[in-house]
Amino acid sequence: METLKLPTIQDLDLQGKTVLLRTDYNVPLDQASHIQSDFRIRTSLPTLEFLLTRGASKIVILSHLGRPEGKHVPELSLRPVAHRLQELLHQPVQFVSELAALSEISTSNRQIFMLENLRFYPGEEADSPEFAKQIVDATKADYFVQEGFAVLHRAHASTSTLPKLLPSAAGLLVAKEVAILTKLLQKPAVPLTVIIGGAKIADKQPLVDRFLPIADHIIIGGKIAASGAKFDNPKIYVAEDFHDQFDLGPRSIQKIIEIIQNSRTIVWNGLLGQAEQLQYATASLEIAQAISDNKQATSIICGGDTVGFIENLPNQLDFSLLSTGGGASLEFLSGVELPGLSTLDM
Repeated sequence: METLKLPTIQDLDLQGKTVLLRTDYNVPLDQASHIQSDFRIRTSLPTLEFLLTRGASKIVILSHLGRPEGKHVPELSLRPVAHRLQELLHQPVQFVSELAALSEISTSNRQIFMLENLRFYPGEEADSPEFAKQIVDATKADYFVQEGFAVLHRAHASTSTLPKLLPSAAGLLVAKEVAILTKLLQKPAVPLTVIIGGAKIADKQPLVDRFLPIADHIIIGGKIAASGAKFDNPKIYVAEDFHDQFDLGPRSIQKIIEIIQNSRTIVWNGLLGQAEQLQYATASLEIAQAISDNKQATSIICGGDTVGFIENLPNQLDFSLLSTGGGASLEFLSGVELPGLSTLDM
């Protein structure tokens, strides 16, 4: 693959400028709209702090939550996210409930603003140029910064059209994820081990095909393995024993840990058992710990379920990258062009 030449926020003259910042704040909520994990909010903090330190006068955050399908759904409001971001930044965040109200930010004494859920507006998912232009005209923004890695595979107004209307750059998170994932594909430290779990081999086959030429080991677990999937390649190890068909057995776990201990690059996508139930989380827990313990390896965890599982563990584990990408990281690794990146590429 060709190396992407992404402009980043380090390349921008930010002093006194207004910045549109696309983040991914699609956080899990409980039935009372309380945030269950603020991981995605916290990953955006370095970029926000960089923008503030470099003198940006106004930062207008654009994001989405859930799938309201172009309708105003109160349960999917970003208001709780704005409140949590304010707590984390120790700085006021002014919530803007209507697109039309963005025109008032120029007279506000606040620095940071957050627009209500982009997907409340049909123009977002329709990739409407008119909708994107409305945002630019209302804010009089000088720059667009893309920090929502998880939405880069979507051709939406805030990912593929806004970057065409303003000088644009990648935020620190997007730049980091792209750099690590690109190195993984182009020049990984070896041995390279790819661990794949989940339920459907059809969803993971592009990942297997992509890594087969460069990986030293590809490990297949989860329901894919328990269902009897077969691969005729000596690089591919399919888990061989199971606990009630919902978790890997001790023989497979030990074999995988031995491979991990001798690896220098490790990619893990997909839980290795039905880990949302504690009695079937043994393999995922032990593999997570083994990857964290290998301090010589570059370790990349990707996929929403896998990253969510790691984030909810009581013990803090250490990885090179907990990707926020979900489907975007899988498409990137599978060689699919991401609309939100191609518009930034110089």
